[in-house]
Amino acid sequence: MAQREATNIPQGPSGDPYAAPARMPSSADRSPRSFNPGDFAIPTRKQDDWRFTPVERLEEFFQPFHASGRTAVEVSAMDGGPLDQSQVTVNTVGMGQAPSGTVLKPSDRASAIEWACGSKATVVSLQGRISQPVLVKVTGGGQDLDAFHLVIQVADQAHADVVVEHEGDARLAEGVEIITGRDSQVSTTFIQEWAPTAKEVSDQRIHMGPGASLRHSVVTLGGDVVRIRMDQEFGGEGGDLNMLGIYFVDPGQHIEHRTMVVHNHPRCKSRVVYKGALDGPKAHSTWVGNALIQPTASGTDSYELNRNLVLTPGAVADSEPNLEIENGDIVGAGHASSVGRFEDEQLFYLQSRGVPEREARKLVVRGFFGELVEEIGIPSVSGHLMNVIDRRLSKGENEEMKHVLEGN
Repeated sequence: MAQREATNIPQGPSGDPYAAPARMPSSADRSPRSFNPGDFAIPTRKQDDWRFTPVERLEEFFQPFHASGRTAVEVSAMDGGPLDQSQVTVNTVGMGQAPSGTVLKPSDRASAIEWACGSKATVVSLQGRISQPVLVKVTGGGQDLDAFHLVIQVADQAHADVVVEHEGDARLAEGVEIITGRDSQVSTTFIQEWAPTAKEVSDQRIHMGPGASLRHSVVTLGGDVVRIRMDQEFGGEGGDLNMLGIYFVDPGQHIEHRTMVVHNHPRCKSRVVYKGALDGPKAHSTWVGNALIQPTASGTDSYELNRNLVLTPGAVADSEPNLEIENGDIVGAGHASSVGRFEDEQLFYLQSRGVPEREARKLVVRGFFGELVEEIGIPSVSGHLMNVIDRRLSKGENEEMKHVLEGN
């Protein structure tokens, strides 16, 4: 396979190692950044970025492959209607043709393979105040390996909601670039409801304009193995980033999310909150959250949180928050994580009011997710997700249990 010429990203003055994330020296991001797969070793569990990942179940994504092109992509208004083309445009460009390849560089071998094997990128461009959410529906084309690249480009001062839904069966290498303009207000919601046999390795790279606000949500509710890495940087001062994550892991599934927030400009704020529930033997989740506050980022306000609820024995949740501070002039920075079972007080409260223990446990899980689901801020999406969570919780239960869940 012919190797695509790497896109050139401005590197900044050679004397300033912080001028571009591609050359960040911080221990919070040791990986090289390159469009060339040969610059990365084949992943093994001995490598820090892959030590929680079942690499043997993803090895097909570590070597160049012929992309099947069978992944279907449809872009519409959330209600299925047509888009206002004065505000939303959709086009296809060759990989490496702007705006593709302009936000950071791939940070691991799998994302570089996606870049090398894909031939085109779908670009969704947004401007103005868009009243209805934009829906990008990605449907897997089966077990033939495929590569899909999406660019979401938001103009200065635009207001928009974008929902990216994944469904069907797939073995998909995915690349996503999000570019938000100055003073824009954007929400992006990525939903993974894959078939039980599906695999996805996704690399998301995010650049926020000065004064921009981004609510970035990831909801993973299906798939055999799903690994999503998100790398973000601010493009100027005054940015506000809110990253939300929800995942529900069934027996034998591996669901992994990795976030990297880079505070490289003054007076920016970030919040990262991920919650997951694990149910059944060999259900395995991984969350690794990295936050880096550079010397140039005075006035930073940063916090990251991960909570995991283990519903049954035999499930494993890895949770690793990392915070590196290189600037003492900050508003605040912190992190927290937890892995645990039900809180006795919550169960006692429900049982004292006549709710049987089994039903009480289900309702506690529903409440665990409920507040975060509502924060997504799109009623049709929030309602759908709670219905999916209800079905997962009531799986194998009797009709009376389903009634209890659906009636709350």
